[in-house]
Amino acid sequence: MSLTRPLEAILLMATEPVPTAELAAILDVPVDLVEEELRAIGAFYRAHERGIRLLAVAGGWRFATDPDQDALIESWLVSEQRAKLSQAALETLAVIAYLQPVSRGRIAGIRGVNVDGVVKTLLVRGLIQEAGEDPVTGAATFGTTSLFLQKLGLNELSELPDLAPLLPDAVALEAELGQLAQAAEPEEKHE
Repeated sequence: MSLTRPLEAILLMATEPVPTAELAAILDVPVDLVEEELRAIGAFYRAHERGIRLLAVAGGWRFATDPDQDALIESWLVSEQRAKLSQAALETLAVIAYLQPVSRGRIAGIRGVNVDGVVKTLLVRGLIQEAGEDPVTGAATFGTTSLFLQKLGLNELSELPDLAPLLPDAVALEAELGQLAQAAEPEEKHE
């Protein structure tokens, strides 16, 4: 019986390094046979310049990416194209885009929820930035960045579509937003 396929299958699914003795017990074969096969599997991946390696680490064996691919893996993991914005982030971004510069308190008042985490995410992603202080409350305000414009394919904010055609009662909504903003202002003074 070849040990290669079952060892690869087990190690591929393992979330922690698996000790040789444990692998031998699982497969009901001697430890030295498993050790020999693991070394052969590791040599195979190195010799064929594969994107993964079989490594002996922390008292066991596990698959890992080839260290030569670290930069590629890092760029892939942090790529904005791999990480979609949540619905909450999109809603918050829309509020900021249309009402900027706007304070966290006003955004929270409009959305009806705490937006601290979402604002932090948008800042880290470079889609928004601090845009100064609210003249009345002194609270930090936020606005969109040039990256935001790039992602939307816009030259300037004036190219954002009007809200009125997209909303049935845009006038009523605008009045409600104004009331929410006024109601949020006294709370922001205490922030």
